[in-house]
Amino acid sequence: MPPEASAGTAVRGTAVPAKNGKIEGVAQHSFASRAYRDDAVVLRTHKLGEADRIITLLTKHHGQVRAVAKGVRRTSSRFGARLEPFMVADLQLVSGKTLDIVTQAVAKGAYGGNIAADYGRYTVAAAMTETAEKLTDVDGEAGTAQYNLLVGALASLSRDEHAAGLILDSYLLRALATGGWAPSFTDCARCGLPGPHTAFSAPLGGMVCSGCRPPGSPAPAPETVVLLAALLTGDWATADGSLPLHRKEAAGLVAAYLQWHLERVLKSLKHVERS
Repeated sequence: MPPEASAGTAVRGTAVPAKNGKIEGVAQHSFASRAYRDDAVVLRTHKLGEADRIITLLTKHHGQVRAVAKGVRRTSSRFGARLEPFMVADLQLVSGKTLDIVTQAVAKGAYGGNIAADYGRYTVAAAMTETAEKLTDVDGEAGTAQYNLLVGALASLSRDEHAAGLILDSYLLRALATGGWAPSFTDCARCGLPGPHTAFSAPLGGMVCSGCRPPGSPAPAPETVVLLAALLTGDWATADGSLPLHRKEAAGLVAAYLQWHLERVLKSLKHVERS
């Protein structure tokens, strides 16, 4: 080694050991190779240590990601407010063995403030993000469609475009349909016989004919069935014109359908206020 070269410097572009024994050039290259960028919506957070948080994210291109945001609970944090629940941000992350690390966050959809300011909207958003978390918890599964659906629902909720309960039920039906459990509110969900039909069965996938109807199946009002179909297809003119009693009946059927196919109780759903 030439006399002017010292430990920790590069000779002809080659990384050499520093005084602590680490290969600095290799370490920096390895860190850069593990970095990636993606849009994400914050589903859930919980505390880690004195100043950090573990954040559960639904990203646009990398599916569900759990990451550490270091120092975000300090008042001096540069991006703590951008990593609150229901916020949408452009993130830079570094892949880790168990948890990724958030290194940068740029706000894209500041929905959290408007949602958190109203208890009704907050409980609806919590139910939506819990559903999104359950539907995208398979390792490595891309969730672009689920991401777009959730971001659109949160944006609509924050702007108070429709009744919060209608936004929730529409999101739940469409999220289930995107996940492969599309309900039928016209033809019989079991045999395909053209409707309309009078009985609803969550296990069979929606409205069923008299021949396929399991014992004890509920018989919703025709207006409720029309509302359910409107929520699934995004027909907001029909949904907004529905009556409270039909909205309440529809909400019960959506909850039953959701929890049957998720095979678990959605904890946040019981806190949603229904008028």
